[in-house]
Formats: sequence, C-alpha cells, structure tokens
Amino acid sequence: MSGPQESGVFTALRTQLQEAATEFAGGPDALEGILLGLVDDVDRAVREPLEIFPVCHHSPASALAMARRLREKQPKVVYLELCEDMAPLLSELRNCRLPVAVQAFAGEIDGFPQEWAPLSVVAPITEASAEYQAIAYALDTPGVELVLVDRSSDHVFQWDRADTEGTGGTSGEEDTPQAEEAALHGEAVGVEIGDLRPRFAELEEHLLRHGKVRHWSEWWHQYVEVPLGDSDHDTYRQVMFLIGSLFRRLAPGDGDRVRVDEDRERYMWTRMREHLTATGADPEDCLYVCGAFHAASRVEEFGVHGRSGTFTISPRTATTWQYGLIPSSHAAIEAQFGLAAGSVSIAAAQWQKSLKRTKVRPYRLEGQAGARASRAKKALPAAASTAEAPATDRLSGFLHQPPVLDGLDEAELLGWSVDIVRAARRNGYLASTADAIAVFETSILLAGMRDRAKPTPYDFQDAAVTCIEKDRVPGRRDVRRLVEIMMGGDRIGQVGYEALPPLARDVYDRLEPLGLKLQQRGVQRALLDIAGRPELEACSDVLWMLRRLMPQGAARPIMGERRLGERSIQESWDLALGTHQRALIELGYEGVSLEQVLEQRLRREAYGPRATTAGVLAAVEDTLLYLRSGRLADELGTHALKVLAAERSVDGAPEVLRRARALLAYYRTSRPTLPAWIESFVKTGYAHYCTLLPTAFRDEDATVGQVAAMLGFLFSMESLALSLGCDRTQLELAVAQSHPDDPSKTALLWAAQVQLGTLSRTQLRSRCDALLDNPLVVPAYPRYLNGFVHALEPVPGLADVVVEAVSNAFGRLPDTVLLPWLPLLITTLRKGAADLAPLLIREAGRIFPGRLPALDAWVPPWRTPQEDPFAASRARHATTAPRGAALLAAHPSACDAVAGLLGCEEGWAPTGDAGAPGAVLTVTYPVTAEAIEALLASG
Repeated sequence: MSGPQESGVFTALRTQLQEAATEFAGGPDALEGILLGLVDDVDRAVREPLEIFPVCHHSPASALAMARRLREKQPKVVYLELCEDMAPLLSELRNCRLPVAVQAFAGEIDGFPQEWAPLSVVAPITEASAEYQAIAYALDTPGVELVLVDRSSDHVFQWDRADTEGTGGTSGEEDTPQAEEAALHGEAVGVEIGDLRPRFAELEEHLLRHGKVRHWSEWWHQYVEVPLGDSDHDTYRQVMFLIGSLFRRLAPGDGDRVRVDEDRERYMWTRMREHLTATGADPEDCLYVCGAFHAASRVEEFGVHGRSGTFTISPRTATTWQYGLIPSSHAAIEAQFGLAAGSVSIAAAQWQKSLKRTKVRPYRLEGQAGARASRAKKALPAAASTAEAPATDRLSGFLHQPPVLDGLDEAELLGWSVDIVRAARRNGYLASTADAIAVFETSILLAGMRDRAKPTPYDFQDAAVTCIEKDRVPGRRDVRRLVEIMMGGDRIGQVGYEALPPLARDVYDRLEPLGLKLQQRGVQRALLDIAGRPELEACSDVLWMLRRLMPQGAARPIMGERRLGERSIQESWDLALGTHQRALIELGYEGVSLEQVLEQRLRREAYGPRATTAGVLAAVEDTLLYLRSGRLADELGTHALKVLAAERSVDGAPEVLRRARALLAYYRTSRPTLPAWIESFVKTGYAHYCTLLPTAFRDEDATVGQVAAMLGFLFSMESLALSLGCDRTQLELAVAQSHPDDPSKTALLWAAQVQLGTLSRTQLRSRCDALLDNPLVVPAYPRYLNGFVHALEPVPGLADVVVEAVSNAFGRLPDTVLLPWLPLLITTLRKGAADLAPLLIREAGRIFPGRLPALDAWVPPWRTPQEDPFAASRARHATTAPRGAALLAAHPSACDAVAGLLGCEEGWAPTGDAGAPGAVLTVTYPVTAEAIEALLASG
C-alpha cells in the first residue's frame, strides 16, 4: 500500500540502493522495488508518533536496548504484543522463579471442534527478554500503565489453529531428544513476542551457508546480537526495522499466514487507538513493544493516524478460559519455537555478560525469586519530558561500517576449556589436560575458518565435541549437553506458592504433615505410618487421588495398596510434585479441590458418548476407593444398567465380570443389604448375556475369553439372579441354541453343558478321546485345550478334566505328531489363557505324584476303575425288598389320600409279591429309607 509522504532522512540511502539495483540488475526491476521498499518501511516506522520498539524474542540485545530506553524515555503507557486476556496474571510473576509461562487453558470448549480439546496457549517469559523488562518497569513504576494489545487466546484458535506460530519446533534446527524438561509446555500452542526468522527457505539457507554457521540461532547471535549489543537506540531501532521488513518482503506467498499476521497488526493498532481515545494519553508518552516483523507492517490501520473503522474484531466464543502460570525451562522454549538446543541458555549467559560490560541496570520485579533486592521505584515526575531529537539516518553508517572484531579473550576461553574437561571427567569421559589444550586450539581454528576473530560459544561447543566425544556416551549426558550446562544450564522455572491456583495450594497444605519440600524438583520419599499417626490417613487419601489424576511418576506408591474394603497401615511413596507442577496447576483449572475434580472426571467418563459398562463400573469402583461416596456410587451404578442394556457386543465382558465380582464381594462384606442397583445389575446382566450368548458363540469377532467371561458371569451370579426372579430355563435355552464352529468355543460349550447337567463327565471324556483318535482333528487339539482352559473361569470344577485331556495328549500322541504340535500348544496357552494357567498347574500338582520315583508306579486316577459307593448297600437290601413296603401296608391311609389326589384307582398289590411296583423306588435308592430307619431307632 502507499504510505504517507516520504521524509528526507533516508534520501542518501535510497539513492545508493537505487544505484546498486541498477548496476546489479541492469535497470529498474523488482530488485529496486524491494530495496527501496525496505527503506520505506524503516522510514515509515521511524516517523510514527507513537514510538515503536522492535524486539526479537529471548534476545539479550533487545532486552539490553529495552532497559536503556525505558530509563531514558520513562513512558507512561507501555503497549505490549501479548494476548490481552493474560494481563491479570502478570503481577503474579513476582512470586515465581523465571522462566515461567503464562497459560490460558480451556478444558471444555464451545465454538471449536471437540477434537481440539483441551485448548492451551502459553507465552514463556525469561529474564533475558525485552518483554520482561517492559513488564517489570510498568508494574513496579507508579503511574505507568501496561496494556496488552494482541489478540486474545480465543482468537488464536479462531483465526488459525494449524499455522499458529511456534506449534511444534520442527522448523529446521537440529533434532534433539525430547527430555522431560523440554516437555514442560505439553501440547500447548506457543505465542511469543518477536518471532523473527526468515520464512523464505532459500534465504535462510543462503545466510547460513555464507555465514558459515550451522543453524539460525548461531547466525543471529553472530551477525545481529553481537553488533547490536553496544549500539545506540536509533541504530538499534532502524536495524531491527530493516530486518523485519526484509523477512516480511521476502516471505513466500503463504496466504493464510500472511492474513493472520496482518489481522494481528490490525487488531493491535485498533486496540491502541481505542485506548488512546478512551484515556486521552499522549502518543509521545507511550511505547509500543512488538516483534520487528510486525513493526514493519504495511496494513492501512498502521499508526496512530491509520485508517479506522475498516477492521471489526470478532467476538469471542462461549468457551470458558482458565488462566495461570506454569513452570518453563530453556529446553522447553527451544522445543516450543524450534530453536537450537542450548541457544536460550547461551542467550542467558550473554545477557549476564552484557550487563557486566555495559553497566546497564535492568528492571526486576520487586520480590522476584532469585533476584536481588532493589530500591523502591519513585513515581514519574509530573513535568513534561524533554523533546526527542529528530530522527537521523543511522542505518547507512551501520551498513557501511566494517564488522567490529572482538578480540580474543584467552582467559575466558581457557576457563571454558578447563571446565568442560572437568565436567567430562565427572561424567565418565577419559579426558585430560591435553584435551583441554586441544579444545582451546580447535576453538580458535574453527573461529578462524568461519571468519571470526573470537570463538563464539557455538565454536567452542563444536570444538569440545570434536576433541572429547567418543564413539559412545559413557554417562547420561554427552559433551554437547555438558557444554550447554556449563554455559548456564537448562534453567527451570518455578511458580511460587502465592501464584498457584487454589487447588494446588490446597494440595500442598494437606500434605504439610509429611514434612517434605514438595515444591522442589526431583523425587522425594514419603513414609506414612498410618497406624502410629492416624492423621496421616488424610495425606494418604490425597496421594491416592493425585495418583489417579496426575501423570505417572508424580505420585508413585512403593509400599501399600488401595483395594475395595482394604486400607493400608503403612505406605511408602515417591513424590515428584515439583517436577510435575504444570500438571498440578492444570488440575486447578478444573476445580477448587481434588475431590471436585475427581468427581467431575468420573462423571465425564461414565456419561461420555463412548462410555462402556466396564468403564462405568470402573468409575463406581474409583468412587468407592477415593471418594467413599455411596451417593455417587449408586448414581453411577444405576447408569451402568442403562449402558449395559444398550450394548450389543461382548468386548468388555471380561472386565465387567471382574469388576462386578469385586463390587459384589465388597457390598456383601461392608453392608447389611445389597444396594438396589447391584441387584438390578445382576438381573439385567443375566438376561442380557443369555440373550447374546448364542450370537457370541457364532461371532468370529468374539474371542473365547469374552465368551468365557459371559459364562462366568452367568454361572457365578446364577444363585443371586435366581433369587431375584430370573429363570434358569433362559440359560439352558441359550446354551442349547449355541452351535459354534471354532474348536475353542466348542470346548467351552461342552464345559457349559457339563455345568448345566446336560452332558456328563464320562461323555466329555469320550469326546476328548475321540478327538485324539481322529488324525484330522489332532492339529486343532491345542485350540480345544485353549477352550477347556478358558472354561476354568465359569466352571473351575473341570480342572481335573483339563489336566486329564493334556495328559492324554502327551501319553497317546506319537513323537512325530507331538513334537511339532508342542510349540503350538505352549503359544496357544500362553497367549489365550495365561491368567488361568496357575489354576491348571495347581490341579496338576494335586493329581501327579510329588516325587520322581513314585511316577513309575503311579496310575492316573482317570484310569482307575470307578467303584459304586452304594453297591454294597444296594445288594444288602435287594433280598429284603418286600419288607420295605410293610409299613405302608400296615398304615395305608396316607398313601390312599395321595392316590386319591393323583387319581390312582388300581388299589394295593398283594403283600407277598416281590416285584410289587410300589417297592421299586425304595429298593433302587435305599439311602433315604435307611436314614428314616436310623432316625426312628434313635427315637
């Protein structure tokens, strides 16, 4: 777009660039337009009445220039490029140890696709950054107002979710393993002040190649940070404007990203003009801090006098956002924004060196953790500030001057070399004084090859890797990581107690009796003698809830467990709440107490669209374990009935069986009567699984374990179900209608028939023998055994039959068949019935002899002839069978009455007839008559 009338400040530079374009291109063309456009952008930004301060994120040069300018100008209003809805949190930075990240979090969303949930936006802040200098100045200086003008967190996702800057850290820097510290931001979208990097891949490649550097962070340090470190304010601004304009004009035509960038600039200038209008502030007393890329903006809304009324800010969605501070680290920032590993740590070290060299006094928040106490700030003077000097062309001089050669600091380089060798030896490397000398000389050599008089930290890092690194890393850290630590390390921030959400503070307060410093990073061991100190039981409840809600490793039990109906008297825990402080803070976004958050999550799991019966029962069990809430357990249990009735698959049958058994056992031992919902669940489950049983036997997708779990539910809950009004005929019909084709399910069906009494054990043994006699079936015999082993779940009394089936296979099959078949048997049993194998082994130990010598004379019990235990009694009474009817003949009135009811009119048989049909039953089954005889004799 065409801007205002050009000033004469950069006339000489325009002329030189025009002549250069004509000489190189042979005449006016696109190159001339680009070069002159760069100067126009710089001129436009310099002439803006509201001073624009361009910055680059986490840049020591920007932070140093910001500290200088704030002390010179003393602005009354500071406009900052940061999400406007994050403003209330900035005052809490004084309670934290930097680096930390300001976070906006939304767990439940309204207006965005559900698959995006949860939404999270983070803005990391380090001490060596221009934004922190502006925040510290504005918050601790009376009479200064800090205004955040960038789009809200809601607009970040409204405008562009996929291309939001800093979403992954895969922008061309070196790939590094994602350590725990690098994952402190989680899956959050990162926003930063001053994202300054070429978007034209060829341009970045050209700069890296000709700068003889490996990655962008090193190029920026060498060619921007170092030259601008000691420059004056005007030079700094004009150079940063030029860089921002260059990267903007040479960016490829990514329409979506350009649209988002321009909308952000319109948004920010609209907010600033609204604030100026509302407060009547003088633009001369204001300072606008933004990234250099946005400072060179060409939108019509640019500037205090820019076009108004053309851009409408869209309303936010109905999503409820929660805000807080989370710990950050140098590694997390590098991973979030695609920076080279160690670059933020090197920048922090450069910041400290620059402060010592320039004697600049930076701004720090009062009470900032890790900062020295500073004197109270005085209010700004009421008198008008002195007028600013007119802008001059500092850019031409900067571009014409030769690079300033920073002399070699041998003492510093020698110290680095000695320190890295010492660190390498501590980490298992066989380094010596010769290696220190080699690192020193190689650093100088690499700097010379790269046209540098003084080795940079990156040169030193390459030299250390070249001279010390071996084929393998002997310890946990390699040499590159050791250099990063030596240069300042991966500093990890911490959110102070006062800046934590209420839930996090409540957790720390409730765990106070443990006597541990839980806010510190690292693992701490907590020992709980609940029997000796009953007050620690409350701490145990908190720890178990944290284990349920937080990531693995935050609270890990070493000794002790929590089961239904059981409580530990002693527990031991490994706690790392300081390491997982971000997860604890994000819990605070969901509620004010652990109990509230856990109840909300259990309800979401139970009532969610993908809830299953097993999942709802798990929620019921967790309710009883952690919340001890009978009300919520009954509510969720009632909901489990509806979920069970709506299910048409048997995928969760094993889990349903396990949890239903556990809950039933708990209620039977802890309550005088069963809850109404568990009784209804048994009745509904009995009818439900009876209905699905024939289909499950035929369904190829239903595994034998799932069908066995269905039968286990039906047989183990049968007595309770029948007492509640269920009909056993339904189960008998379901089994009769089942006709499986799979050998495993066939064996399972036979076991069910034995349990129901429709198939005898003798018939089952005969069928197993027939399988071994059929050579066509022998290869599938392991699958039959797999079914029999699974049958131990619903019919554990068949363990002896299963042992017999396996023993017969080993005894009858020839080696030519058995040896190839044996691996299949082992893998089948291990894969399909590993949890039931102990029951089978126990039964085998009971049947087989315990000593090897006894094995030769041992006869399997199934080969021993079975004697009838009632044969002797039956033979004794056979000769005196007619005497069994003497009592009936002597007192016939009872029998006559029964015969009349039944309609029998044949009359009594003769007394001497031994074959009288009335005595057949007593002759065949004499045990009842003998019991009555014994009872009468004893009376």
